[in-house]
Amino acid sequence: MPRSDLKIRLAAPRGFCAGVDRAIQIVEKCIEKHGVPVYVRHEIVHNQFVVRALEAKGAIFVEELDQIPDGFPVIFSAHGVPKSIPEEANKRGLYYVDATCPLVSKVHIGAERHYKAGRHILLIGHSGHPEVIGTMGQLPKGAITLIETPNDASIYSPPEEQEIAYITQTTLSVDDTQTIIDILKKRFPKLIEPSKQDICYATTNRQQAVKAIATDCDALIVIGAPNSSNSRRLVEVAEQNGCKEARLIGCASEIDWEWLQTAKTLGISAGASAPEILVEEVVEACKEKFNVKLEEVEIARETVHFKLPRQLVV
Repeated sequence: MPRSDLKIRLAAPRGFCAGVDRAIQIVEKCIEKHGVPVYVRHEIVHNQFVVRALEAKGAIFVEELDQIPDGFPVIFSAHGVPKSIPEEANKRGLYYVDATCPLVSKVHIGAERHYKAGRHILLIGHSGHPEVIGTMGQLPKGAITLIETPNDASIYSPPEEQEIAYITQTTLSVDDTQTIIDILKKRFPKLIEPSKQDICYATTNRQQAVKAIATDCDALIVIGAPNSSNSRRLVEVAEQNGCKEARLIGCASEIDWEWLQTAKTLGISAGASAPEILVEEVVEACKEKFNVKLEEVEIARETVHFKLPRQLVV
């Protein structure tokens, strides 16, 4: 039976961002410097392929510090942690390395500044996400109110005679977040904004790249983990911008070939914690089923690089 034609449009940028790349390097460098095992609190990034590769090198992933024996190094994930976590590590005398993405740390610093200025802080984000837990844990309970939806923004009641400012999770949908911000600014004209938007460059670029290909695609695959906020947002962006058949998969083995049977043009992107090898495997799997014509659509060239913590390079 002759194979049908399939045009694949690869969104670019896609995959690893500078913060994820840095976090993985931190684990690898820590293992080189201190030997195995090195403990990591929570998934270093939200991708099981990455986690398994680091486990094979000697990393042990745990949920909380009480699972770590004394005398071993611990790394905090790229999503950031509440202040109570390094405090607990210090009390126990644990050596730790903080792999928090510098762009998440920027949000933490902004929250601190607002708090010291006497403002109440609104955090636009998703409840339960590690980044949100980490950000809210930078300040005393009650200092930050979480705003998840436009309805939350519409019914929020601010403290009397207190300035309010907003910050955001770094991996949100740019468009959905702007909707919430517009509601808040209409209700509170004196709302204080970040000097530069908190949604990171990588999240923004990957969403713009998906927008650039979505309207011309019959189907679109985002490679990423189900607990990856930025990956899930890419699926939503595709659906909102002309490609209703958009799906999140973890790897090539999860492709539903029956779903792809009638597609003529397939879009592919990857979340910021998905390595390029997973993209390559999806393309190769498609080549085994279809006559593939490959096209990359690049909307931006990323050159951002974050330095490693000084304790690992000295």
